[in-house]
Amino acid sequence: MPPRNATTPPWRRRAIGAAIVVAVLLLIPYAIAPFYRFVDPVSTVMLWRWLTGAPVTHVVVPLDHISPALPLAVIGAEDGSFCHNRGIDLGAMREAIERSDDDIAVSRGASTITQQVAKNLFLWQGRSFVRKALELPLALWLNLVLPKKRVLEIYLNIAEWGPNGQFGAEAAARYAFNKPARNLTGREAAELAAILPNPIQRSARAPGGLVRRLAGIYEARAAAFPGLDSCIRAP
Repeated sequence: MPPRNATTPPWRRRAIGAAIVVAVLLLIPYAIAPFYRFVDPVSTVMLWRWLTGAPVTHVVVPLDHISPALPLAVIGAEDGSFCHNRGIDLGAMREAIERSDDDIAVSRGASTITQQVAKNLFLWQGRSFVRKALELPLALWLNLVLPKKRVLEIYLNIAEWGPNGQFGAEAAARYAFNKPARNLTGREAAELAAILPNPIQRSARAPGGLVRRLAGIYEARAAAFPGLDSCIRAP
């Protein structure tokens, strides 16, 4: 009887090597995320624009240098349960809004702010089950390793907010209103929140009917629910 070959077949070695590479790539975001407490990140969209030579306007500003009206408007527009969810729970308030206000339900997706941060930092744009499956645990991890205030600060500094590569609140405010983000009014903040789902086709610089209508809703909501941003104002 011939002796068994103890050598691992080449195809199995290649499969094991590929699995290790995939595992490492999947784990890299989890290793990097805690450092974003102190390091200002950039989004995958910004990186792609830099690599392809497309313009990028991006000025990072701390949350304390942004008008309080903007985070309140963005939370009210994008994720009303932000201060209470664990990164992926939309909450009862958001469900009630989507049931009663068709414009809002159509104007945004089903992702929390934390999910959008996970997508913008580590994943690709577009919709797919694969991306969503990767996004959900990443959002849970970000919520665990980063304070709510820092998650929102990152979001406001990497969100795409203009048709020509304007990223972050400072670039958005200067492009739309020719002023720094710290000087935004409640109405201006609401208009910026209204264009977040599609800053290419919507404009706060020259707002159309839908943007004005949504801005009115978000501005009214900010006045009615001033505690939506309580977690970022806590000491």
